[in-house]
Amino acid sequence: MSGKNVVIATDLTADSIALLEGSADFNVRIAPPKTAVVRAALEEADAIITRSDFKLDAPLLEHAPRLRLIARMSAGLTGIDLDYATERGILVMNTPGVSAIAAAEHTLTLMLALNRNLPAVHESLREGWWLFDRKQHVGVQLQDKTIGIVGLGRVGQRVAGLCLALGMTVLACDPYIREEQVNDRRILLAGLRELLGAADYVSMHVPATSETMDMLDAGTLRQMKKGACFINTAHGGIVKESHLAEVLVEGHLGGVAVDVWNEEPPFNSPLIGLDKVIHTPHIGDNTAEALQDLSLQIVKQVIDALEDRDYRNVVNMPLLPGLSFDEIRPYMQLAESIGALQHVLARQAIRRIAIEIVGDDMNGLIKPMTVGVLKGLLSPILGDQVSFVNAPVLAAERGWQITQAKGIRISEYRNIITCQVTLEDGEEVSIAGALLDRQKPYILQINQYRVHFEPRGHLLIMGSHDKPGVIGRVGSLMAENGINIASWHTGRAEPGGNTLTVLNFDEPLPEPVMEALRRQDFIRHVHQLHI
Repeated sequence: MSGKNVVIATDLTADSIALLEGSADFNVRIAPPKTAVVRAALEEADAIITRSDFKLDAPLLEHAPRLRLIARMSAGLTGIDLDYATERGILVMNTPGVSAIAAAEHTLTLMLALNRNLPAVHESLREGWWLFDRKQHVGVQLQDKTIGIVGLGRVGQRVAGLCLALGMTVLACDPYIREEQVNDRRILLAGLRELLGAADYVSMHVPATSETMDMLDAGTLRQMKKGACFINTAHGGIVKESHLAEVLVEGHLGGVAVDVWNEEPPFNSPLIGLDKVIHTPHIGDNTAEALQDLSLQIVKQVIDALEDRDYRNVVNMPLLPGLSFDEIRPYMQLAESIGALQHVLARQAIRRIAIEIVGDDMNGLIKPMTVGVLKGLLSPILGDQVSFVNAPVLAAERGWQITQAKGIRISEYRNIITCQVTLEDGEEVSIAGALLDRQKPYILQINQYRVHFEPRGHLLIMGSHDKPGVIGRVGSLMAENGINIASWHTGRAEPGGNTLTVLNFDEPLPEPVMEALRRQDFIRHVHQLHI
């Protein structure tokens, strides 16, 4: 069966599945999210689409030799062994912010349910008890109350807007947001301790990272205003449920609402069954509109990534916020071609790699271009095992020291990348390149030799002595063997010294021709490669 195999291990809308099935490039397999079923499907899979309720750990991923892409239908990546996926060169993508409206509205739903004791009065009436004692279930109004929002991302900002519309005071804590970045001046930035002490409701909207795991313990929860309510619709790992239960039972908190859990399903959570707790089964994004938006976005992302058009929302690839892959691709291709040339010219093991980037056009591109260089260096050695995702990991395994350097420029161009490789014996090889019209890569200089060629196609790198007749003898050798030279670029350090020549061919040179070249008395070294 030709085409790329996409395993769907979650519920997608019919429209999104039809988008995949409508292309001859993709074979779709629906696999219920059960470990044994998915394990079998992964054996031939190029991509898998899942939700956060399915775990993709290293033992399971070992059954996926062809897997190139893990697509998560949520912002969170819980359950994915990201380190293992990165080592394998597997792209991992998510869908941040797609369900922000649904998550924000669910947060408000939980807050309203808490402040009017809705679960308790609902059960009372269902059991036949009218509210004779109104004081027993008296609620509070949200107007003029204070909400503390921890994490002012897409969801946090929408929650803030809803609460402002209800006449609430909004405090927000986010160490990565500056005051001038807050669009609505009614949102007041505060430190965490200040927020906890002032808020009547504390709502969590931070991502799941090493910094936010267990960020609130029992002691931190006791910094909240007595009688305040705590709401978590973000990620279960932010706070241990045992700590929430402890502080609630002792009477410090006025209520707790949770949609996300330390373990899902939460069979052993101490919160379930407690009074003043509202719990929902991770349904913050479970609306018809959010499901349609999530389904279509993840499918479009998968198609674009597998067809090498775009890599938006890939979390383990060195792309820059605000720049599309189309904008970065030419720079990474330039860097990769420099790495490929370095590999050919390196006559001994590589020990250090120093990269310098100069110019406004390349400002901020050091990380993706460094990864491009590493991929170019490693691909001739490791083949398809290396990708833009795992190139840094594989380079580290080989003991390469990688640095960003200054002062190694060997060309006067204003926008340029220079890569200097230090070999085991201390010899250094430097290559400089740039983009023409920010699109077409060119190599401008190799060591002391000025060249100007496009690193594409079948190339021959030839070091020779600067003596008369070299061009004629090489041309005659090619003509005798029916080989057409597409382009010829020669640089020399000084008259009568050494030269470096780069030739471009339509096809690779046969080994007998390469051997004949090596026997020429003017040849110092000769290599061919394909970029």
